[in-house]
Amino acid sequence: MNSNFQAINVEGDRMGEQEKGIVTLIHPSRGWVSLKLSELWEYRELLYFLTWRDIKVRYKQTAIGAAWAIIQPLFTMVVFSIFFGQLAKIPSDGIPYPIFAYCALLPWQLFVYALNESSNSLVANQGLITKVYFPRLIIPVAPVLAGLVDFCIAFLVLVGMMLFYGIVPTFAILTLPLFLILSVATALSVGLWLSALNVQYRDVRYTIPFLSQFWLFATPVAYPSSLVPEQWRALYGLNPMAGVVEGFRWALLGKTDGPGALVVVSVLVVIVLFVGGMYYFRRMEKGFADVV
Repeated sequence: MNSNFQAINVEGDRMGEQEKGIVTLIHPSRGWVSLKLSELWEYRELLYFLTWRDIKVRYKQTAIGAAWAIIQPLFTMVVFSIFFGQLAKIPSDGIPYPIFAYCALLPWQLFVYALNESSNSLVANQGLITKVYFPRLIIPVAPVLAGLVDFCIAFLVLVGMMLFYGIVPTFAILTLPLFLILSVATALSVGLWLSALNVQYRDVRYTIPFLSQFWLFATPVAYPSSLVPEQWRALYGLNPMAGVVEGFRWALLGKTDGPGALVVVSVLVVIVLFVGGMYYFRRMEKGFADVV
């Protein structure tokens, strides 16, 4: 049964003139479909329950529970500080390297988690997809929202580090929600493409770890974007996570130079990826139940 359909209610007589029933005719949509974003609001309760389910399952039957949200970026920061900060002497734009790295790891960990979970979400929920109709877009969106809980927990450590190093944010901190939205939009944009492709080609799930590792070194997490020559700085923004990371450091750590053209290019790339991913996802959605 195709998963994307239009329902037409036809009222007719059953068992005599006084008893009437409703017949539902289901048929697949054709061509390029509309995004139908209003359905997300209509099914908002389902989105809430799927998000809450992902949060609970993530730390179910774990010994230390949500503390993993802190341990992962914290230990990665320690490794980066030893090998990149102390041994390799990577510059950190005058900011203590531990907080320089940890500030970048927060949006990066959110991005990686959301990318991995959303890309595999359709295959993981195949039992749900084949049994009942609902906007399939909810499935890759839910794990992205669930990742925000880990981000908020790990962010508390960053606040403590800023107090320890005596870093006082400027008015630029007011732009932090915008860079957080950009990070979520980047993960969701790529996740929409990969989740739809993963239904058709199961090879996709094997490429995601490699893609994440490559993307990490292409993003200024362990090093500043100032190492990139000035004439290539805007082009570097084609990696949208570069704009996110530099935006976080500028908003929180008081860097004097704003990300500028880097962020502008990153925003434009995310818009293209997001709109294209939405239409591609909706286009492929009608065959999910048949293939998954």
